[in-house]
Amino acid sequence: MTLLESIGEATARSLRSASTGQRNLLEEDSFLGVLVVERKRTERSGKPFLLALLETGNRQGPEKTERALQNIAAALLQSTRDTDVVGWFKNSTTVGAIFSGLAAEDKTSTLSAILNRVSATLREHLTSEQFNQVSLSFHFYPDEWDHDFAGRPSDGALYPDLSTRDNERQTLLRVKRAIDIAGSSLALILCTPLFLTIAAAIKLSSKGPVVFKQRRVGRYGQCFTFLKFRSMHTNNDPSPHREYVKKLIAGEAERKPTDDCSDGVFKLTNDKRVTRLGSWLRKSSLDELPQFFNVLKGDMSLVGPRPAIPYEVASYQTWHRRRVLDVKPGITGLWQVNGRNRIEFDEMVRLDLEYAKSWSPWMDIKILIQTPRAVLRGAY
Repeated sequence: MTLLESIGEATARSLRSASTGQRNLLEEDSFLGVLVVERKRTERSGKPFLLALLETGNRQGPEKTERALQNIAAALLQSTRDTDVVGWFKNSTTVGAIFSGLAAEDKTSTLSAILNRVSATLREHLTSEQFNQVSLSFHFYPDEWDHDFAGRPSDGALYPDLSTRDNERQTLLRVKRAIDIAGSSLALILCTPLFLTIAAAIKLSSKGPVVFKQRRVGRYGQCFTFLKFRSMHTNNDPSPHREYVKKLIAGEAERKPTDDCSDGVFKLTNDKRVTRLGSWLRKSSLDELPQFFNVLKGDMSLVGPRPAIPYEVASYQTWHRRRVLDVKPGITGLWQVNGRNRIEFDEMVRLDLEYAKSWSPWMDIKILIQTPRAVLRGAY
């Protein structure tokens, strides 16, 4: 069942419930469809929602477990608001409830109130044995990301559709990975003389390591070590870039004039932290070559959104986050071949989301074919 069919079914059920005065327990596809819609609604309204997940141990046997879950669902349908949604998060395993339109100011008091209400209702409808078997978890959206955490900072329970979509695209994902391995391996072999030449030039022109390593945000918000040829002096202050990025994301950044682009670019120009050689490497995009190691390792793909810096993601609006959730970051992508730094940040995100929604191996190949022309036009 497609997402639109799931949403349509959920809407039809809600209309039938309203006309009869009854509320229904949604099936898994319908419930997950509503969850996706609630995420999008929160992105626009700014009002968070809470996903409550309830499951019970299987120690009582399948029949008793199913009976307990049915009692849990009945209790939730009676104790929640008409605007809340109750359904199967996982059929016959986990019951979910979506509490929408919550106040954004005080999550702690909201969570406490809902927890007390749900717990009291469950005690009324379950036996003491059943109640003691219940496992209850809460998941706020937007979720808070912690980039100091070594694992995935995003809450996977809030994005079950992503894993479902990946399962449906298994064959295409294998083809994409095969292209990544073959392409990055070939590039590393063919570019070995260029690697050595650039490495020697960097070493001779300024003090410091040849390769610059930085934490970047990969898929699902999980960080990885990003590689580039060093184009800056060592021990520089990152605050100018940090402040510019905040303005760029907020839509407050001004276009910077350049000799190569009469319209200007959304980028720090005349940056004193950049070496003379580094300026040329950036303009020619040769500083990106070590990222083929990231692709070979699997942290990146040849094609995908530009990998973000953690302090950049910290300034994202909620809808911006989808660019680091839906697909792996890439060396090139729709943004790079459609204007690069000439377009505003929101438009870059829309291009990334368009790619995530409609990518295919053939689309990747077309973007890869267009990339050399974009590089020849220069990094601006």
